[in-house]
Amino acid sequence: MAFKIETDRLRIVEFGVADAPFLFELMNTPGWLQWIGDRNIREVSDAENFITEKFLASYVDLGFGLWKMELAESGAPIGMMGFVKRDTLPHPDIGFALLPGFEGRGYALEGAQATMMYGTETLEFPVIMSIVMEENTRSISLIEKLGLQRTGEVLEDHGDRVLVFSS
Repeated sequence: MAFKIETDRLRIVEFGVADAPFLFELMNTPGWLQWIGDRNIREVSDAENFITEKFLASYVDLGFGLWKMELAESGAPIGMMGFVKRDTLPHPDIGFALLPGFEGRGYALEGAQATMMYGTETLEFPVIMSIVMEENTRSISLIEKLGLQRTGEVLEDHGDRVLVFSS
């Protein structure tokens, strides 16, 4: 059975290499570059490699990862949602990103609530964490709506100091 999380408006599914054009678009949006950072995805082929080396490997090695978020009605991809295992954190980190045209409509909260439930009930994570830049007030607001509380700060591999939230 293929992995899938469903809500009233969303489907959250594994990425495949065929999703590279969408990932290329998402990872080069101004919001991604500002809040998540440049991952050197300059061509669709870079996105294909990223999917294979990061996402597909994580699904196999960890049983989770970042997944594609799409509209349930049309199947149109609108963002990503899921969990990352970071060397700088003791527990999985929930992460999310949306194409700009889908921000501010409640999709991130809806997807994150369902993903948190999947993480605690199915994956049996005792704690779920999240990291965010202090200036990213929209993401902080969403993280707090999920019930996560600020527990500290950490220096990420790329040198940015980020706030840490935990369930």
